[in-house]
Amino acid sequence: MYSSITDRKIRVAIVGCGRISKNHFTAIEKYADTLELVSLCESNSMILLEHQERYGVPGYRLLEEMLKTEKIDLIVLCTPSGLHANQTIQAAHYGVNVMTEKPMATRWHDGVNMVKACDEARVRLFVVKQNRRNATLQLLKRAVEKNRFGRIYMVNINVFWARPQEYYDSAKWRGTWEFDGGAFMNQASHYVDLVDWLIGPVESLQAYTGTLARNIEVEDTGVVSIKWRSGALGSMNVTMLTYPKNLEGSITIIGEKGTVRVGGLAVNEIQHWEFSESDPDDENVKTANYATTSVYGFGHPLYYKNVIDVLHRKAEPETDGREGLRSLEMLIATYISSRDGKRVSLPLEY
Repeated sequence: MYSSITDRKIRVAIVGCGRISKNHFTAIEKYADTLELVSLCESNSMILLEHQERYGVPGYRLLEEMLKTEKIDLIVLCTPSGLHANQTIQAAHYGVNVMTEKPMATRWHDGVNMVKACDEARVRLFVVKQNRRNATLQLLKRAVEKNRFGRIYMVNINVFWARPQEYYDSAKWRGTWEFDGGAFMNQASHYVDLVDWLIGPVESLQAYTGTLARNIEVEDTGVVSIKWRSGALGSMNVTMLTYPKNLEGSITIIGEKGTVRVGGLAVNEIQHWEFSESDPDDENVKTANYATTSVYGFGHPLYYKNVIDVLHRKAEPETDGREGLRSLEMLIATYISSRDGKRVSLPLEY
């Protein structure tokens, strides 16, 4: 039985104070009546000191030391992806729930081991998929669930963003296989999540990836052709080489009785919405669109709401470790396909 926290605030610690951590600090502040930031962990001494002073909580350079010293209910991993597995397993050993940024891991067996460790310790493992909470994608999800498309024939996902060499040079771990992963695993991870969440299980895929312009270990560009178990066909096209800046994050679904395109910088604009039969949700299309200057969207606070409800025993997790494995499985299959030059069938062997 998972423990519940109902008689006090949920004690949260942030691990890693890099660029994505801002979204988490903001979400914790929004739910200050329910959440309490109690400590920080960051390997860079200057960044750690800066955040300690800003938030007035103890700081640690070593996760083990923080877990031994502080009373924590939930740690939030904003660290390089390749570190998530060991850090999750450490936290589970101390009986601490874990929320990890995407991707949950860079290796398939690491992701599986994270789920096993948290299961055995009876702690929660949450994998952040905040884009699912965006109003545009919530409308699209409902349209699929209501079978408004009829049979889905084709799906196309584009992620045309820009990451200059300076981005990869800003930290040693960026652009490495061990800690980061490439354009699919890091930047396009949330879009990979849409493949299964919206359309359903994938039967097989064939991928090509390339490092065309950046001085990095991993791919800066790639394409993958997808066949779903439903028979639907589709593709995903990803590049970090768009000139001169981020251009598009989109999904187009073509079905028997409907066609939808959600585009913009980060699936924030419903650009085409047409079905053979009307539905009350059609009135919400214009209000679902939102302006954004960030590819992260605004879903983190909404994601935290579910986490709080789960820890209060009021809800089930929207994206737990097993749900996180679904997109990790496709990512690993994509890399295997590109490396070996072959079609890869899913599911992968556990």
